[in-house]
Amino acid sequence: MLLFLFLGLSTQLTAQDFSWTPALHRSYTDLQKLKVQSAQQLLARESPHNGIRIFLDDYADMILLVTTDDEKAFARLSDRETERLDALNDLDSKSPWQRVALAEVRLHWAFAKLKFGKEISACWDVIKAYKLLVENQKLFPDFLPTYKSLGTLHIMIGSVPDNYVWVAHLLGLRGTIKQGQQELVRAQQDSVFRLETRLIDLMVRAYVLKFTDYDSQTLQQLINDNTDNLLLHFFGATIEQKAGHSEQALTYLLKRPTGPAYQTLPIIENILGDIYLQKGEYVSATAHFQRFLDTYRGQNFLKDSYYKLFLCHWLANDVDAQSRPFLEKVLTTGRTTVESDKAAQKFAEAYAKKGASANQKVLMRARLASDGGFTDIALAYLRPYDEAKFASTAEKAEYNYRMGRIYQRRDEPDAAISFLNRAIVLSEPAGLSFGATAALQLGYIYQQKNDRTRARSFFQKALSFKRHEYKNSIDNKARAALSQL
Repeated sequence: MLLFLFLGLSTQLTAQDFSWTPALHRSYTDLQKLKVQSAQQLLARESPHNGIRIFLDDYADMILLVTTDDEKAFARLSDRETERLDALNDLDSKSPWQRVALAEVRLHWAFAKLKFGKEISACWDVIKAYKLLVENQKLFPDFLPTYKSLGTLHIMIGSVPDNYVWVAHLLGLRGTIKQGQQELVRAQQDSVFRLETRLIDLMVRAYVLKFTDYDSQTLQQLINDNTDNLLLHFFGATIEQKAGHSEQALTYLLKRPTGPAYQTLPIIENILGDIYLQKGEYVSATAHFQRFLDTYRGQNFLKDSYYKLFLCHWLANDVDAQSRPFLEKVLTTGRTTVESDKAAQKFAEAYAKKGASANQKVLMRARLASDGGFTDIALAYLRPYDEAKFASTAEKAEYNYRMGRIYQRRDEPDAAISFLNRAIVLSEPAGLSFGATAALQLGYIYQQKNDRTRARSFFQKALSFKRHEYKNSIDNKARAALSQL
């Protein structure tokens, strides 16, 4: 759902009710850079009856809400959705802008509502936005702004797991990943949309499809060409971190534009903490996680941050009295809306019941290093071990999964295959998440080898694992890969 952050509008003029003035162009550009205050100052001087201004006012509010996670601000601003929808409905219904603007406002609030745990209301906003865009496509098939948002939604619909497709169809939602990608390419024909749509496309590749080295090069060029764009630096870092390129992510964050002109992003401190934790630099990681907690006012990522603070002390071999209080905070603060908070909660509950073995420390160090792309370090942690040295089935499964992922990241797929297969065998009886993630990675390996039959089999295997903490993201990627096959 993070893709909704980028939805905007184009530059064509079609009706007096929807007029792009020079100041609105500048405001839109500033919002894309996260220069929210200057954008709002420009907007304040424009006609409140201009549909483009109404949309951009809403865009600014959405950015503030999703970057701060401020529940009081959400309560204060939430009535503006209805006010803006009513204002847009009063404008020219014959303009292709009207339905696009209405859809964009609904998508803004859908994303904001998801951040604040209002999932049902957010889903209805998405459904209504989708129907507005489909209608606009039928009425104005050559109107490019429709395809940016509609393409994004078609990709999301196309990645829905098989067992939920009937729900999407029942709600009137239809689309494929290929269709959505073609629509995003079409939207890039608009010069004002080009940067935004290219970022959406890269986000899709990172979070739904498979992020390649070519995609990484494209992203790097995009950031190098837009050095004053904080949004690009931020999402460039999150994309590269997710792809296992934490050193590159760190470079983007350290080179990001700063200063009072830009919207404050406390979450950057959390990401920096993650990267230094992966590198084994626990003092630096602790400082960043603590800075995040000191400046952040939301409820998401609290469990994750306290869990990571526990890891900093635990992996540094501090005494239990120094590390355990952070796990107690995991159990008593925040919520479990995002996957990282769910994983933190699960670890804290398990640790509270039975603690952790010394071998789990080894596995955790290897996991963190491998996730960051520091494979030499990760392999050094695990080389002295083999499966027999781990006591529980879960530890054995994780050992094999970590070894497989390390070799996969080192571009040694044949060495990875046996470890990943073993992880599946060990994980299946208890439905451990290592089995689902191992199956997904084996699907990618065989897809790269052009063995479509085996690739399809492993993507389906990934979908077969039930009720693990990463099911949403794993299922979305497996479903997307099957659609490509």
